[in-house]
Amino acid sequence: MKFRYSKWTESSMTDEQRLQNMVSLFSYLLLQTSGDAEEALEWMRQLGQEYELFDKDMTMEDFIEKLKELGYIDDAKDVIVLTSKGVQRIREDALREVFTNLKKSPEGSHESPHTGQGVDRLSETKKYTFGDQPTNIDLTSTLKNALLHDSIEKFQLHEDDIEVYETEHLTSCATVVLLDISHSMILYGEDRITPAKQVSLALAELIRTKFPKDHLNIVVFGDDAKEITLAELPFVTVGPYHTNTLAALRLARSILRRKGNVNRQVFLVTDGKPSAIFDESGRLYRNSFGLDPRIVNKTLDEAVACRREKIVISTFMVARDPYLINFVEELTRANKGRAYYSSLNKLGEYIFVDYIRNRRQKFNSSIP
Repeated sequence: MKFRYSKWTESSMTDEQRLQNMVSLFSYLLLQTSGDAEEALEWMRQLGQEYELFDKDMTMEDFIEKLKELGYIDDAKDVIVLTSKGVQRIREDALREVFTNLKKSPEGSHESPHTGQGVDRLSETKKYTFGDQPTNIDLTSTLKNALLHDSIEKFQLHEDDIEVYETEHLTSCATVVLLDISHSMILYGEDRITPAKQVSLALAELIRTKFPKDHLNIVVFGDDAKEITLAELPFVTVGPYHTNTLAALRLARSILRRKGNVNRQVFLVTDGKPSAIFDESGRLYRNSFGLDPRIVNKTLDEAVACRREKIVISTFMVARDPYLINFVEELTRANKGRAYYSSLNKLGEYIFVDYIRNRRQKFNSSIP
């Protein structure tokens, strides 16, 4: 019997690795098709033909069957649909994709600089107080303290002798992601909504898996703002809407007011200046030209209201429109928040660095 071996290269992949890469590509296509599995598969078929992704070892039909076996898609009335497991895979792939762009950092993920009841042990010690975990007792220091006033023969341990290791205080956080779905997110053929959705999904997966005690709410906004569920996020589409940033911030403030968390923040992902508000009669007032003072001033008032309730607004701009930059600078000053100018391929990095970094400090310490 003869065997033929090919030369190993660093880029060589096993069949399983190849399959996982193909599934990840399918996940990204699902984001672009707003969760339409049949359209994503058609794009996959076209890419396969153009770039020779499939061969006799794995045909397109084999790939579809594998997706069904894995539980990512299913047949429903002669239509292939995305399953809940498929939605979870999109979140996992989004998280993985975002974190491959993150630079290594010595900072931790979820700590604050304040010591207290936590999990990660520090080298410093302190006197025992009621509520400290017995597992954090420093035996060496404790025994040394006891021997300073007693001998081995008459050994007695007093409460004042006990020293425990300091631990990093773990904070909880409530976050609302505001996702702009106005028409400009796909204007001039530039896809801004897909990476914005990808980041929102990745952030949700990060919180769900690593910080399960945190709260995450997602709000989409165009002419108006509405809260959506995590399961709905992959299916979000852009509409013929204006940008009602005021409605988005107001809804976020209402959501965060109910959370009761110490740390509360808003991530505003947008590519345009505010161009709409509801007037006193409830009618939508719109103006897409320049910075309308009537719209801008009302939006800034809401930013100040967020500041008074100790809600930090971090704005992530996926465009460099001068009007947008001018507005965001005013918004940041009014809220004492943060602003990030980012290209589409760096959006995920900036949002995740900010989220993780925020966990290492008390929010709003500078807010009056």
